[in-house]
Amino acid sequence: MKKIVIIGASGHGKVVADIARLNGYDEIVFLDDVNTGKCCGYPVVGNSEAIDTINEDIFVAIGNAEVRERIFNRLEEKNKSIATLIHPNAVIGDKVNIGVGTVVMAGAIINPCTEIGKGCIINTSSSVDHDNKIGNFVHVAVGAHLCGTVTVGSKTWIGAGATVINNTSICSECIIGSGAVVVNKIDDSGTYIGVPASKK
Repeated sequence: MKKIVIIGASGHGKVVADIARLNGYDEIVFLDDVNTGKCCGYPVVGNSEAIDTINEDIFVAIGNAEVRERIFNRLEEKNKSIATLIHPNAVIGDKVNIGVGTVVMAGAIINPCTEIGKGCIINTSSSVDHDNKIGNFVHVAVGAHLCGTVTVGSKTWIGAGATVINNTSICSECIIGSGAVVVNKIDDSGTYIGVPASKK
């Protein structure tokens, strides 16, 4: 019996649970501070205070980077077993390093010599090309594309359908709006939208 406890019984949690199932977990349960019923048919067995009692693999399925980081750090401090989940239909290139607690979803592509930090979300049908360096707790949203040799700082959100051109860097704690195109280096945290992307 291979069991995983997922923290966060939301839409994101549902997708994570499905990937966990495809990774061979045959017992899947949730912890959530609001939802007390079921999530996609899987039981919610308690809230985040139950973390201390868990000895199975754990995954933090929370979209908010600040909350995800806080819970993740608590798990690390308590030496809990944090899972990394990769959908079988994702494409992972040679010499790719993927940090603990990251999820790579269906149809995502990560090309060679790329480093992905811990606690990241590489979402459905997104692409991260060669020689990228992605910081901790970054979210590359559905259908977003990072060209080659892109650097993304921690806790940055790359919105759905956004594109970041090659040889570009984005600092920590940015939001890149859906459909935006980043063509210049971003070194000031904030929200960037449009084509080309500019600070809101």
